[in-house]
Amino acid sequence: MNIGILCYPSYGGSGVIASDLARCLARRGHGVHVFSYETPFRLQQFEANLVFHQIEVLDYPLFRFPPYLIALASKIVEVARRDHLDLLHVHYAIPHTPAAFLARDMLARERRLPIVTTTHGTDITLVGRDPQFFEVIRFSLENSDGVTAVSHSLALESKETFGLEKMPRVIPNFVDVDEYIPHDNPALRKLFALPEEKILLHISNFRPVKRLQDVIKVFAGVNRVIPSRLILVGDGPEKTMALQMVQELAIEERVHFLGRQENVAEIFALSDLFLLPSEKESFGLVALEAMACQVPVIASRTGGLPEVVDHGLTGYLAPVGDTEAMTQWALGLLSDPLLYKAMAEKARSEALRRFCADPIVDAYEQYYKEILDKA
Repeated sequence: MNIGILCYPSYGGSGVIASDLARCLARRGHGVHVFSYETPFRLQQFEANLVFHQIEVLDYPLFRFPPYLIALASKIVEVARRDHLDLLHVHYAIPHTPAAFLARDMLARERRLPIVTTTHGTDITLVGRDPQFFEVIRFSLENSDGVTAVSHSLALESKETFGLEKMPRVIPNFVDVDEYIPHDNPALRKLFALPEEKILLHISNFRPVKRLQDVIKVFAGVNRVIPSRLILVGDGPEKTMALQMVQELAIEERVHFLGRQENVAEIFALSDLFLLPSEKESFGLVALEAMACQVPVIASRTGGLPEVVDHGLTGYLAPVGDTEAMTQWALGLLSDPLLYKAMAEKARSEALRRFCADPIVDAYEQYYKEILDKA
């Protein structure tokens, strides 16, 4: 198959999964064409059978805002004609699905170009609920040839929010279990903590939904009992609040702000515990990446997280905002070496069993074939 993949190049889950899926499909011999305004960070190296198409937007005084959707649709048509694309796989509905529809209509007299839309979370739970986007996203989902969601929770929310006739096909996210692996790196670890100290980790875009203040509260509670360090990876609107909170709690020397990082597998492997107390997570890819590195997860019982983190086996789940429960779970785990070892090993084994790439890429391939057979 020749497959076009539309995605954001961002550090969020949609860009990561779209890029990793593109690589996996290319390695299986498919011709893969990725469309975005920048090269996704997971696609920086050469990959046979994979071509990246950067969308260049016309800089013209008439346009107050760059007409990205039109430029994207035009590029899709150009590539579809030249490279005979069989199907478009859109990651994140806005603006990718409307652009795909425009390209499909422009090609309608020549050929049929099916569209599969994968919802990843905020395109449904946040952007999709905004009145100015609601009807566009509903139209996009109803008129795609296929729709998938990364969790059962998101599939149900998509159906209920937009009144869809059919439930989206659930195909979960996956993790590269050969990249995200447990390994000791004492030289790197000692840059952040003493041998007897524990390292807690949080990675996100530092938006309010990630509840960064809860991360710091849980860490402060743990650190009062067990000497620990906190590593915060990412950047965003809540960083200023986090810096101020760390100062007020007088724990500046115990908290490391690392900013955005592209290669986080080594950072996961340094840590003893991953914290994800989000208000909402449609899947929680970072939780899965932590598990693959044999790191237990303390998270909120919300959205798709219960489909990733098995409470009491691979980590613990608490109600949103219940930092006291999260702190107690963390203390109990970090103070019991036998329990910790069992949970860490179970986290890795469940990531391998349920979320490795091959069966999930198989599911996407099968879905593509079903869509093409109907076209």
